Amino acid sequence: MAIRFEDIKEHIGSRVVWDDRADIFTPEAAKAIRAKVEERTVVVFPELNLTDAEQLEITNLMGEKVRLTARNNVQSNDADVYQVTLDEKINPQPEYVLGTFFWHMDGITVDMPPPFATLLSCRIAPDKGGETEFASTYAAYEGLSDEEKSELEGMKAVHSVRASLSPIADAIPEKHRERVLGIGLIKEHPLVWTHESGRKSLVIGTTADHVVGLEVPAGRAMLIRLQEWAAQPAFSLRHKWTKGDFVIWDNTGAMHRAIPYDKSTGRMMHRTSIAGTETVAA
Repeated sequence: MAIRFEDIKEHIGSRVVWDDRADIFTPEAAKAIRAKVEERTVVVFPELNLTDAEQLEITNLMGEKVRLTARNNVQSNDADVYQVTLDEKINPQPEYVLGTFFWHMDGITVDMPPPFATLLSCRIAPDKGGETEFASTYAAYEGLSDEEKSELEGMKAVHSVRASLSPIADAIPEKHRERVLGIGLIKEHPLVWTHESGRKSLVIGTTADHVVGLEVPAGRAMLIRLQEWAAQPAFSLRHKWTKGDFVIWDNTGAMHRAIPYDKSTGRMMHRTSIAGTETVAA
């Protein structure tokens, strides 16, 4: 094969190696990359240095692109490319990006299947902070004991953007705080997602506010315990960005977060998304 993969850690992550850059932009490569994303959760292309057009080409080769966030950016020439930045001159809603500092899955509070994959390219690498951490919720579920798995079957959690942004609500300007906190829907999802493939993953992150049928403190304690379990080193990977890096991850089987960084670092990522085909199902 024209492209090759090297495992990064035992349970998560693969690095792509290529001889000819053009070999990445083929249907055969896209099929192999998608399969590797499903198998290894996170796939890293070091210093690939994509243009927006090239990133969209890979996105379209791998599946159907989906616009996950309304276009507020003012410097991107394509509405399907979202610029992840704290610079309010480019992103008029930088407070929304602050929510990426906490563990989450993309698109879990919208009225459509969660996107299959998120694709992120680094345009400006921060000199301090700003790494992205990924945690495999497949590996985390598979690592639970049979007793713990049985306990979670049939349980549901309530998810909202308000829950994920509550730790930083005071940092959102009061004039549009309620509008930002009200983005998305309030959704109930099973704690364990049984995928069409037969594999199971946890559906967790800071969007999960409480567990249906449990007292709120007890449910939140359970959610925190599961999140910490999934984020342990055995199931997680931290990527330190270099300009030009390109990373694709399985959004249906992972949660992710950015390590906090200051706006002055200029950190800039360009994001595209591949539509999901499965609703969250028990």
